Amino acid sequence: MINLKNKLHKAVVLCMYIIPIVVFSQKKIKEKDEVKTISNSNTIFSQKKIKGKVKDEVGAVPYANVVLMNGKDEIIAGSVTSEDGSFEIEANKGVYVLSITYVGYKVYKQQLELLENMELQPIFLEEEKTELGEVTVVAKRKLIRRKTDRLVYNIESNIAAAGGDALDALKIAPGVTVNGNNISIIGKSNMRVMIDGRIIQLSGEALMSFISSIPTDDIKEIEIITNPPAKYEAEGNSGLINIIYKKGRKNSWNNRTSLTYFQSFLPRFTLRNNFTYQKDKLSLILSLSGTKGNTIIDREGKIFYSSGPWVISRRDKWNNENLSGRLMLDYDVSKNSTIGFQYLGNLSNPDPSQTTSSKTKIFNNAMVVDSLLNNKGRSKQQKYNHSLNLHFKTKIDEKGKNLSTDLDYFTYNSDNDRNVNTKSYTNDGDFLNNIFSNKNVSNQKIENFSVKLDMEYPLRAFNLSYGVKASFTKSEYKTDNFNTLSGTPELIVNDSDDFEYTENNQAVYINGSKKFNEKWNGQLGLRMENTQTKGISNVLNQTNTNDYIRVFPTLYISYKMNEKNNFSFNYGRRISRPLYYQLNPARTYISNVNFIEGNPQLKPSFTDNLEFIHTYKSNWITTLFFSVENDGFGEIADIDDTTNEQFFKHQNFYTHYNYGISEYYTFDKLSWWESQNSVYLIGNKTNLSISEGIIAKPQNGFRFYGSTNNTFTLNSKRTIKAQINYWYSSAFKNNLFEYSESHELDLALKFNISKNSWQLSMGVYDIFNTSPRKSTSFTNNIKQTQKMFPSNRNFRATLTYNFGNKKVRVNQRNFGNEEEKGRAGN
Repeated sequence: MINLKNKLHKAVVLCMYIIPIVVFSQKKIKEKDEVKTISNSNTIFSQKKIKGKVKDEVGAVPYANVVLMNGKDEIIAGSVTSEDGSFEIEANKGVYVLSITYVGYKVYKQQLELLENMELQPIFLEEEKTELGEVTVVAKRKLIRRKTDRLVYNIESNIAAAGGDALDALKIAPGVTVNGNNISIIGKSNMRVMIDGRIIQLSGEALMSFISSIPTDDIKEIEIITNPPAKYEAEGNSGLINIIYKKGRKNSWNNRTSLTYFQSFLPRFTLRNNFTYQKDKLSLILSLSGTKGNTIIDREGKIFYSSGPWVISRRDKWNNENLSGRLMLDYDVSKNSTIGFQYLGNLSNPDPSQTTSSKTKIFNNAMVVDSLLNNKGRSKQQKYNHSLNLHFKTKIDEKGKNLSTDLDYFTYNSDNDRNVNTKSYTNDGDFLNNIFSNKNVSNQKIENFSVKLDMEYPLRAFNLSYGVKASFTKSEYKTDNFNTLSGTPELIVNDSDDFEYTENNQAVYINGSKKFNEKWNGQLGLRMENTQTKGISNVLNQTNTNDYIRVFPTLYISYKMNEKNNFSFNYGRRISRPLYYQLNPARTYISNVNFIEGNPQLKPSFTDNLEFIHTYKSNWITTLFFSVENDGFGEIADIDDTTNEQFFKHQNFYTHYNYGISEYYTFDKLSWWESQNSVYLIGNKTNLSISEGIIAKPQNGFRFYGSTNNTFTLNSKRTIKAQINYWYSSAFKNNLFEYSESHELDLALKFNISKNSWQLSMGVYDIFNTSPRKSTSFTNNIKQTQKMFPSNRNFRATLTYNFGNKKVRVNQRNFGNEEEKGRAGN
């Protein structure tokens, strides 16, 4: 797009100089003999000057084309505005029309009578709300766009996400669901998350914490890539989510400061500042964000033991003290080459980071309370991560050959000191005794280094791209459990471990795409990954190694039947590797009867995905999908009906089939109302292969899901907008669980004040507190239900102040590299 715009300007500027010469020459030839030729000196003295300056609503407009025409629309003279928007034209006395043009602005015309030297008042250009070829000058961006291999969600157009974080944005992204510490496509298994094309090396709670540190105001759009091309990592069973940061703007600087107030059970405050600067060859972005406050999560659960049910109510209070930052620096070392650096960091060190309080009522078969259990937990967790990237991109020739190189380093550290204490009481509430007291001290450290080369090599027959990547990861996870019931900590050797894990991965890919004719397009890719893993349990004196090579093919076929209808098909194979904490055999206690243990023998799972897509008028997107996941792994509860213990294990225990149809519809026919709507009908089936001693019942069935996001412009100046979002999920069954129906209604308003320098957005989310859903499972013939109430119902208000030169005149190139680091653990 940038090249097209530059070419247009060069062509127009060239015409400005060539046409006057040709016209003037023709005029001289046609002059009659009786007219005497004026000497050069006389011509100079008879000409007059026209001076002026061209601006828009922000500032000077450089490189605009200025021409002077006579009554026959013949060009007499021409010029180009300088960096400060000024111009100067010389011409003989007479009556003329001054015409000024610049791509993306309306043509300016003014009639002049040139008698003496003239200095005009500043001339202001108006933006042109049209499209020119492939260059969108000023247009209303669609909230959802369908590309060959991905769905692009324009978060900037959804004001309900204003003032929130990336996790809030993902919750309203089309087809994405956030459940606990898992992000997935509706009806599918987990997805991996990327930032600007690089996989984030975190998972579970740590990933959620990192995503929550990214302001939505810093996000340009979110790509939902259900079947990624061979260029991307094969990690992530149901695909990748790519969070794309906003970029700096050419020849401009801008600072944005915002303060967000969040109120649910308890208040929370977030202060953010983002500074961007782009001038000539240099691009700089500096962003800082700090959060302070608390979050409450309530849980209600029941376990139906044969001796009588246990009814559990639990409250977790999280102390949010988080500081995050981003620094991006790009420099154009030459016309064709760019070198850049990026840093992402996050630090959290609250004390305490979490407090837990739960009460358990133990009933007998007569439904009379026999006794009570009170469980309290307190933890202090310090965690931080740093991500460094150095990238270089160069344009080799004018035929489209490009080479990019990435060096990435990532480190994550988490120190956790957690204490859990359980006391028993009579049914009347009289204290009996302390029955459990545990202290868990753990440290997890992850380091990853990767290097990557990508080459774009267009050929006459087709476009070719290929590349290589090497990734080296080391994880150290030390866990010590102490029995503190006596008051003196006693190390429990069998429940502790010093676990070391290394994983190296070498990958090579090749991808080819071809446009066969105006109707048919195709793309074929192949990625091969060679992986070596080694896990050492120093307490168990056990070593587990794995060495495997896997091939991941991708295929895309697109057929454009006519201007209204487009059909496409894609296929891809994916892998999901166990997270590092899932491999650690050490035990983590939640209470005296509830604990989790990792499994160093976990294997990766593999998923095959197929999609058939029909797009109609760019507003209707119909998708048929099917996937099968083999060797699926996760937590499964081994419940003992005699001791009333729940032992959560990690196992490869299922094969999962997922199929269905989805429909997206965008309504944008009215200037004051835009609506994005989706419906899903999903079916799933699970086959179990569980180890001996555990009896589980698979849950198979269908699910309906629908959503609507509506943006309303409430005044003619478009400074007040409202957002109404709603989604609904029917009750459904999936894997080992039955889920109740759930739905959510959100309302938000956004005000642009003082020429957009000040913005105020506010919203009420999950107004009726109907998004929490109850889950039911059956293990060892014991029924268990649970319902979690996170801080979904809340009020949020954000005040933002912008200042600086915010105008953009040229489209931005993408961030130098588009790839990721390795993968992560918790």
